[in-house]
Amino acid sequence: MARILSEQEQVRRDALQAIIDLGINPYPPETFEVNATAKEILANYDDEKKNFQEVSLAGRLMGKRIMGKASFAVLQDSTDKIQIYVNRDEICPEEDKNLYNKVFKKLLDIGDFIGVKGYVFKTKTGHTSIHVSELKLLSKSLKPLPIVKEKDGERYNEVTDPEFRYRQRYADLVVNPHIREVFIKRTKMVNSMREFMNKHGYLEVETPILQPLYGGAAARPFKTHHNTLDMTLYMRIANELYLKRLIVGGFDGVYEFSKDFRNEGMSRFHNPEFTQVELYVAYKDYEWMMDFTEEMLEKVAMDLNGTTKFQVGENTIDFKRPWKRYTMFEAIEHFTGIDISGMDEAALRETAKKLNIHIDAKLGKGKIIDEIFGEKCEPFLIQPTFITNYPVEMSPLAKKHRTEEGLVERFEGIFNGKEFCNAFSELNNPIDQRERFEEQLELGKRGDNEAMVLDEDFLRALEYGMPPTAGIGIGIDRLAMAMLNQPSIQDVLFFPQMKAEK
Repeated sequence: MARILSEQEQVRRDALQAIIDLGINPYPPETFEVNATAKEILANYDDEKKNFQEVSLAGRLMGKRIMGKASFAVLQDSTDKIQIYVNRDEICPEEDKNLYNKVFKKLLDIGDFIGVKGYVFKTKTGHTSIHVSELKLLSKSLKPLPIVKEKDGERYNEVTDPEFRYRQRYADLVVNPHIREVFIKRTKMVNSMREFMNKHGYLEVETPILQPLYGGAAARPFKTHHNTLDMTLYMRIANELYLKRLIVGGFDGVYEFSKDFRNEGMSRFHNPEFTQVELYVAYKDYEWMMDFTEEMLEKVAMDLNGTTKFQVGENTIDFKRPWKRYTMFEAIEHFTGIDISGMDEAALRETAKKLNIHIDAKLGKGKIIDEIFGEKCEPFLIQPTFITNYPVEMSPLAKKHRTEEGLVERFEGIFNGKEFCNAFSELNNPIDQRERFEEQLELGKRGDNEAMVLDEDFLRALEYGMPPTAGIGIGIDRLAMAMLNQPSIQDVLFFPQMKAEK
């Protein structure tokens, strides 16, 4: 069934047909060579030197002001906006001066892609502009852009509706070009981390997204079916177990920037598809990994901002080393005044009740401790802090603490009240690992739908022998949210998951 067009859309379809009737291809196949950008011209044009005298630019038409046979217009490329000056007598052939009136004045619309050639000059009012000698339509826009107006350099009536911005990111990036800087900086952030790990000699690798068993984290998976193999597969919730297989295979350090998928709730901190980097380094432990993480993220902050400090909402965060460190029990006692280190499950439930924290009956001892910490401690950790030495029940993939009974060698990095990384001295004892997996199976029987499954192939890999190893996972989306001062995870994802469009 044909879509019903709005009045504005119909006007553009009519203009498209009129352009075709004039013998102009509104979607020409040939290339248009560009030799300069708007940003480059605006930053470097010198009116005395008269540089940029043969420029060729392409971009969207974002405004036009018709004044008889001459007009001013605004061209927006991927870098900035620049004014162009169009004179009928210079862009139209001698035999058809009326083409200017037909095409430029009436049939070209805001949003159309055009290419222009000409020279740069300054107007009497001091605006750097391009005097156009040749203009070519490169792509006709059939849908009007939302209007963002400017007056005296100030933007108003800006498109801010999240439903529009996240669902139609392609239009959001056009009418709100400053949004692009967020994604450019996100890429710089990832590149800075990649450079740091490469400098240390660690190998970037790829591991399966579709897995016969999901593992490496406590989360619900997405499930699918492979027709040819007639088997159930899961989209990975983490890539930890595959990266540790590579350590078994003889690599000293491997990392992966991975897309992971968790079939869970959505919020401004959660998207079901997200990015994290996981790194595993042989012959290291979690103390070494804390130092490595501090050094890497201090570098990232410097690369992005030229300083270790950055603003997150009302808070100024400083990534300068060293960061504060608490054990988990120290943090809980610091923020609640209660020492829970010797409590059994019943005592923990009673403590949670006193702290007005609701605990589901299905949760075991480790999850109860995690709920207390998450409610009473995490939101108040604003400056970068490492929380260390977690209960063994919370960490089925971490090595038992070398001196503290009942704990594991694990840390989480937290700042601005949110966890952004999780790291262990990795468990490499296959017998202990099997027992931990079996404990997870029991939690699953109690109704914990995030409990881990038992992975026989991973256990087989450990039985071949894995050296002492330190591992970490860092959430890229949450880190980007904070370092780029964005209020929602949707603001650092080009195309966040959304409900079906009505």
